Amino acid sequence: MAVRRVVPNFQSDTLQESRDFYGLLGFEEVMNLGWITTLASPSAPAQVSVMANDKTAPVIPDMSVEVDDVDAVYAIVRASGAEIVHPLQDEEWGVRRFFVRDPNGRVVNVLSHR
Repeated sequence: MAVRRVVPNFQSDTLQESRDFYGLLGFEEVMNLGWITTLASPSAPAQVSVMANDKTAPVIPDMSVEVDDVDAVYAIVRASGAEIVHPLQDEEWGVRRFFVRDPNGRVVNVLSHR
């Protein structure tokens, strides 16, 4: 298993204002689905996502971890007994993902692009 990227996720009721603020820090919008906006630095491997809600899950995750094989990670996490917050599923925006709660109560979105 390999981690491809890690992205912090922030809840916001003001997506446009959040996008504008992170633009002041050099971030540019690379994805906007209406309920989530992802901003990236054009000069460094850094991203942040700002979310009003999550389209299909019951909570907003604290972070997203993209892996090369989400099915393998899901099997490992389930076998560990960790709490699955959102089941493994394919999403219409091109990812396969699940949510798991870490020992500190943080919710982690684990995903692979299809």
